[in-house]
Amino acid sequence: MITEDARALLSTGAVCDSCLGRPFAERSFGLTNAERGRALRTTIALADDEDFDPTPPADCWVCEGYCGTFDAIADAIADVLEGVDFATYQVGTRVPPLVEENERLLREDAGLEPDAGESMKREVNREVGRRVGATTGTEVDFDRPDVLAVVDLEGFDPLEALESGTVTSHAVDVQVNPAFVYGRYRKLERDIPQTEWPCRECGGSGVQLGDDGEEPCDYCGGSGYMYDTSVEQVVRPHVVDAMDGDEGTFHGAGREDVDARMLEEGRPFVLEVKRPRLRDPDPAALEREINDAADGAVEVAGLRLATHEMVERVKEHDASKRYRADVEFAEPVEEDAFDAALAKLEGTTVDQYTPERVDHRRAGLTRQRTVYAIEGDLRGPTEAEVRLHGEGGLYVKELISSDNGRTEPSVAGLLETDAEVTALDVTGVEGEDEPFELDSFFRDEPRADSESM
Repeated sequence: MITEDARALLSTGAVCDSCLGRPFAERSFGLTNAERGRALRTTIALADDEDFDPTPPADCWVCEGYCGTFDAIADAIADVLEGVDFATYQVGTRVPPLVEENERLLREDAGLEPDAGESMKREVNREVGRRVGATTGTEVDFDRPDVLAVVDLEGFDPLEALESGTVTSHAVDVQVNPAFVYGRYRKLERDIPQTEWPCRECGGSGVQLGDDGEEPCDYCGGSGYMYDTSVEQVVRPHVVDAMDGDEGTFHGAGREDVDARMLEEGRPFVLEVKRPRLRDPDPAALEREINDAADGAVEVAGLRLATHEMVERVKEHDASKRYRADVEFAEPVEEDAFDAALAKLEGTTVDQYTPERVDHRRAGLTRQRTVYAIEGDLRGPTEAEVRLHGEGGLYVKELISSDNGRTEPSVAGLLETDAEVTALDVTGVEGEDEPFELDSFFRDEPRADSESM
């Protein structure tokens, strides 16, 4: 019977109500372990007609006082989180090995199973956690909380904490998880990379060794970068500042060539902010701030507060792309031949061996990609505009030029003349089966002014 098991636990020495109730944690849902222990102690005292004599946590040989510090630990966590904006949390605990050994011995000496009830670690997590939630007005989240507070019980003396009612903040380690802002960007000028491009000569330091010591790098002019700016450098500082974070990481849904523009509705991206102290900036105001600072070179739209799952979606979601290309031919092309070449490519799956321009950073493989649709206008004997919709990963420049036969079929191959893309614009990035922007990936409601650029 449960009372006999409780008698066996009490016979091991002075045991507080929490430690007495913990081996029966699976009994009677809705009670705390302390309430279970007190009820069992009361039942035994009544049955034996003995004085009721509870054991305070300070005298408990099992927890050594820690079960009386839940309030103080929760207050310490709340103090550490002061000034941090969060809606969800989780509490973790590191229990001293000696206390874990005491727990094992308690059950062993009482003849109970080693895993009877629940562990002290789990009790501390729950009891401290619910106090943190009540104090801060936030909710527990076991999957992906905004903040994770880990308590090291060895970081304070439980008897001192019981006497003072406080726990040192040094025993609390708080991890503030990243926050995420989703949007789409348009790149309205050429020669702007998506992300920072450190100088290959100086490694981003901006300096080189000269005869008289360090001097500005000749290759980058001392800036440390191959290009003056990037989409990342335009967007990141404003988002990080708005969330009062430490740093930010830019994640794009693929990328366009540095000499290509990104037009129309733009390319999806997520800006990940590390250790944000604010999580609820005004997306509309942030959008205006970024666009004003970019001064027409880059624009963002549709900014929304996103979940962490949006990073994987942006990076992994299958997407097709739309392009507009200016093309120059080495020899005059007849309009009928031009139209026939495009008609032959429409709906075709092409074989593309890794292009020469990227073979220094990508494996040498033959990739098959489908041209969903293609059309164009011959603007002169040696000039044309080509517009196409293709499967994600399609190398458009090589579809036009053939890349010395690495892409088959190609516009150049079908027309039997060299062809070169002189200007390229990406005009659409769309999910293959469903859009990027599903409500389940956002933490806020859509804005009426965020439907388009």
